[in-house]
Amino acid sequence: MPLTETKETTPEVRQHSSWIGWVPILVLPPTAVTCRNLLPPWVFMWALSFAIYLSLKWLTWWRARSRIAHSAWRSAAYLLGWPGMDAEAFLNANRRVPRPAPPTWLLATLETILGATLLWVVARSVPQGEPLLRGWVGMLALILLLHFGTFQIIALLWQSVGVNAKAIMSAPLRSTSLGEFWGKRWNLGFRQLSHELIFRPLHRRLGADAAGFLVFAVSGLIHDLVISLSARGGYGLPTLYFVLQGMGMTIEHSRFGKRLGLGQGVRGWCFMMVLLAAPVFWLFHPWFVLRVILPFMQAIHAL
Repeated sequence: MPLTETKETTPEVRQHSSWIGWVPILVLPPTAVTCRNLLPPWVFMWALSFAIYLSLKWLTWWRARSRIAHSAWRSAAYLLGWPGMDAEAFLNANRRVPRPAPPTWLLATLETILGATLLWVVARSVPQGEPLLRGWVGMLALILLLHFGTFQIIALLWQSVGVNAKAIMSAPLRSTSLGEFWGKRWNLGFRQLSHELIFRPLHRRLGADAAGFLVFAVSGLIHDLVISLSARGGYGLPTLYFVLQGMGMTIEHSRFGKRLGLGQGVRGWCFMMVLLAAPVFWLFHPWFVLRVILPFMQAIHAL
């Protein structure tokens, strides 16, 4: 049965109850942080990650639930069965979604298998004397297994039954600019969320470049919270990484960047890759790899 709240709830009531959407994010992450000394670093990392994720998931649903007429099962499916953050697209039953093509199923399956192989076979074969290499292989495996593989398969399953579940990743290495990478292809769940909560409210006051830069700064702080707090070291490096991305976007959109062609073609791709790859050790710094990722890999390899 479709929810009727969209027709009956007045703007005043929605504004009065909007605070409910923020309750989990005010409760769950701080609660997880208080448990840091009671948990192994990798367990704390996952606990804090899930606390932030569930809080933001609830917030996106709460904001969209009264704007989009939808059935109750879609709310349950969005909250419990879909990792994305675009609540309006997922809840909206009026938009027709084409069935996914067979090659997309094949690619998602292959990426899942590749991620599992890297995690349980290749990473184990890396010599014990190369802990950073082993950890990086494990992180690459997790990204392939989850973001490019499992999450993609879940998206395809929902699309097969007519639900507009947009894939989290959209061939990011095909990007020809930093803006395309972060704005249209990489982790579109967070992109949708940051656009809704940060960019859209601020871009009219501050301008698109300043609002976009703040999105990167907030992303850096969130990554610092999860990565550096879990590792108890490397504080500020993830934030610095994302601040650099924001600076790169500013250069790319400037007259100087446009004159050099940094936003398109081969030059754009090279500029993007340099800024993404060269400082990546700031994002996943050695403290995180050695103190969080390696113990986590040891735990799952023992299963």
